[in-house]
Amino acid sequence: MRRALVVAGLAAAVAVPAAVAGSAQQPNDPFLSRQWYVGRDHALDTFDTAKQLPTVRVAVIDSGVDAGHPELKNRIVASKSFVGGSATTDSIGHGTFVAGEIAAIADNGAGIAGLAPPARLLVAKVVRDDGSIPPKAEARAIRWAVRMRARVINLSIGSTRDPGDSTVDGYSAMEKQAIEFAVRRGVLVVAAAGNGEDAPTKPWPYASYPAAFPHVLGVAAYGRSGNVPTFSNRDKQYVDLAAPGMDIFSLFPKALTARFAGCVEQGYSICGTSDFRHADGTSFAAPQVSAAAALLFGEVPALRPDQASTILKLSADDATPANGCVECTIGPDALSGAGRLDVDAALNDLVYPLPAPDRLEPNDDAGDESAIVATPRAFTATLDSYDDPNDVYRVHLDKGQRLSVVVRSATDIDPSLFLWKPGLTSLAGATSDLRARRSIHGPGVPEHVRYRAPKAGWYYVQVKLAPDSSTYHGAYRIKFAF
Repeated sequence: MRRALVVAGLAAAVAVPAAVAGSAQQPNDPFLSRQWYVGRDHALDTFDTAKQLPTVRVAVIDSGVDAGHPELKNRIVASKSFVGGSATTDSIGHGTFVAGEIAAIADNGAGIAGLAPPARLLVAKVVRDDGSIPPKAEARAIRWAVRMRARVINLSIGSTRDPGDSTVDGYSAMEKQAIEFAVRRGVLVVAAAGNGEDAPTKPWPYASYPAAFPHVLGVAAYGRSGNVPTFSNRDKQYVDLAAPGMDIFSLFPKALTARFAGCVEQGYSICGTSDFRHADGTSFAAPQVSAAAALLFGEVPALRPDQASTILKLSADDATPANGCVECTIGPDALSGAGRLDVDAALNDLVYPLPAPDRLEPNDDAGDESAIVATPRAFTATLDSYDDPNDVYRVHLDKGQRLSVVVRSATDIDPSLFLWKPGLTSLAGATSDLRARRSIHGPGVPEHVRYRAPKAGWYYVQVKLAPDSSTYHGAYRIKFAF
């Protein structure tokens, strides 16, 4: 079983706008002053622009959502429970809280302001009343969301990751396969980095699953001071961004707040259970990033998920001791990833040229996780030292058939090129006897391998980013000739 991260215990050829800076007119929602995270995300100047964007479907895979909440009227386009009961009731409150951060009606003179006015919700219920999450239910929900045309999937849920102890590690093959299904179909998956409440120690040095899967945007939490709290999991590879995750104010199911009849702010977390009145958790940082991603897709519908992820990371504010994060370092680090979410900067980064898309992802390993190249072709792809350090292509060669592969890149990244013989099942098991060719020349120099197959079979072409590249993300051009 897996547990929800509740707070207890803790260049494409697309048309882009010249600029998207919004006006300074703020939403008139009376509780906006309690949403300190909206200002910290630099989202206040984006609301006027955002209200004009086309709708974008965001899947909230969680404990369900209170569909009767007036702040979510006409915001839910489809719902389905994968654990029984109704997806439009929420006995825990977690899913409703998350949904409110993303899609609560803004500028309606009532309640709070969701960060993404164009967001329309796909609600999938996967959390049982006891907080447990069956992996099969989550995997089915992810696939359902993809079929329902989600552009963003928010997973404010997770399980402990411990590479050194399989009895603690919560890896799920079904979850990984479902996420790969989503990525292949152009969906951005955003996940909480994890609170570490079930981890052996805090702070815990590994992001939770599913944030720790490749191509998932993993989100850590930070507080009003700018510091990353001890409950927020650290991970230099899989923590991609940080967003506010302490003392968060959002929606709460009205059936739950009714238990506190003396609280006049019914339907809001200040009237909720004790864990949610001043809610802390990476669960509540992730939906802010999902909301920002929805705005990017609304502004440029043709944007690929890897492009959106790159823009969000490159536009982030670096977290350092100088601006409140005592343990952070200059540049990407294990606590805050690329830095703090900056919605306004991300929208203003939607100018040509956009980051190069990588349409063959995920192709991170040999076997079924590789991308098949069947004909001579040339295309652009990307590498990322944290989420995507390897691209693997599968080619079938007949006996005696010749193959030529050339990789070219700018001088700021350093890809190496390897050709592996049939029999390779995983890069983790790659041995010198399975290596057919390699090319390692250094930054700015084309990598080239030529080979004549001594026997027929599936061969694997690996493009690997050197760990000492001067930038953690970059594009390369690869050409296959047979």
